Amino acid sequence: MVEALQKNSKFNKRRGPVLLIIMDGVGFGKYKEGDGFKAAETETLDALMKSEPWVKLKAHGTAVGLPSDKDMGNSEVGHNAIGCGRVFDQGAKLVEKSIETGSLFKGETWRTCVDTVKQSGGTLHFLGLLSDGNVHSNVAHVRAMIEQAKREHVAKVRVHALLDGRDVGETSALDYFDPFEEFLENLSDGSFDARIASGGGRMVITMDRYNANWDMVKKGWEIHVLGKGRQFLSSHEAIETLRKETGAIDQDLPPFVIAADGKPVGTVEDGDSFILFNFRGDRALEITKAFEAGDDFKEFDRIRRPDVQYAGMMEYDGDLHIPKQYLVTPPAIDRTMSEYLVASGVKQFSISETQKFGHITYFFNGNRTEKFSEELETYVEIPSDNVPFEQRPWMKCAEIADRVIDEIKKGEYEFIKMNFPNGDMVGHTGNWEAVICSLEGLDLSIGRIQEAVKEAGGIMIITADHGNSDDMFEHDKKTGSVVIKENGKPRAKTSHSLNPVPCIIYDPESKGEYSKELQEGLGISSLAATCIELMGFVPPKDYDKSVLNFT
Repeated sequence: MVEALQKNSKFNKRRGPVLLIIMDGVGFGKYKEGDGFKAAETETLDALMKSEPWVKLKAHGTAVGLPSDKDMGNSEVGHNAIGCGRVFDQGAKLVEKSIETGSLFKGETWRTCVDTVKQSGGTLHFLGLLSDGNVHSNVAHVRAMIEQAKREHVAKVRVHALLDGRDVGETSALDYFDPFEEFLENLSDGSFDARIASGGGRMVITMDRYNANWDMVKKGWEIHVLGKGRQFLSSHEAIETLRKETGAIDQDLPPFVIAADGKPVGTVEDGDSFILFNFRGDRALEITKAFEAGDDFKEFDRIRRPDVQYAGMMEYDGDLHIPKQYLVTPPAIDRTMSEYLVASGVKQFSISETQKFGHITYFFNGNRTEKFSEELETYVEIPSDNVPFEQRPWMKCAEIADRVIDEIKKGEYEFIKMNFPNGDMVGHTGNWEAVICSLEGLDLSIGRIQEAVKEAGGIMIITADHGNSDDMFEHDKKTGSVVIKENGKPRAKTSHSLNPVPCIIYDPESKGEYSKELQEGLGISSLAATCIELMGFVPPKDYDKSVLNFT
């Protein structure tokens, strides 16, 4: 357990609580066209940025522990950075290093998976998101593992490939699937047989999170494990056919099974090994549970549960040790802000709706499921609507604001943190009108919270974990002009952005302890020290410095 924080002699603690508002997926766009944050009518945020201190923070690449500054930030690493006040090497970077050094292939889990199928004559399966988005996975990782499997004389590999269209272009699937099919074909010979076996859109099958829609996982199980679904001869045929029939973008494409002579080419059988090559945890936990849980599994009827060696790319839950086997050790994130506040006797309140509840709790606390203190920490989850986000773009903003305002009035908590998912979840749909609506609903809710903060004499810090809604159109990389589709409309961009995010300090009872000119050039990891200082404490010495300049 960490020690209690020291009191900050330079700051007079306010009457009310400190609020940390994370506007998920809201940044400052590089281009005017497609910047939903700029285009939306956000009177509250506009007024705050005219009257209050604010600064831009880095929220991507090396600033959040990713391999390079070409890598988009994401909600997982963003909340890790905000919550722990430092930058740790994250999933993508750790996996990349383990493959480069060969440590992944020397580990016990890889050895077990490979040796099992060599002894049984079974199949080595890989499941994951087939793109280079580097948010949940990277196609380069599974390529490297398949090449190694061939070098180690594994006879048969099957890949269950999920379409992205969310962390990469919305209809870019064939840019990944076609070269990957060619890669597998070139590797295959008389002694090695590698094929794609199944697939489908990531928002239709397999990659549900926070127990929001187990039917997605059920569909994934039927497609990947049982080989039960609409059959095609190749992934190219499946994607082209289903795209023409449905008009769906990649993330929403219906599932498919690859078959030969009317039989699935890659069902999962006893004696096989199965590796989930996604490294991010939130959308990996449910399919992992389906493989690892015993007869007490109640979420859906698995029909049959094959006896396989199951492994994840990383440990997705360090508290519950899920999965039992994993290839790469995740970052050991310790001494988070929440732990320090508990040691200092600070009561904390955390809230979001289902879609981001785990981010404001699990990821914020360094990938920790359990609370540091049942007495000092309260978690509240507002159930998300189980409908496409563009149909309810305001999501649960009002309900979150209602509860937060009630808690501010009660005065029980000294620190309140919340996540509004709108900018990210609606941003991923690529629907411009819905994004504008979502951000305007968000702004209204922040305005209501601001009034409660003012009345209570508290402080409000408004920020984000990464950009998304600020970059809604594809732009030509050379000219910067919007890419126009055949129908004359802009091509939607559904992935996160590389853009900076805001840090706005609303302190209505400020006594001038710090300058209105905030520290520039910092990343979102500086938010922890900022919150700690505004609660009247001195941050740990190795935390990234606060945005505040004390006078």
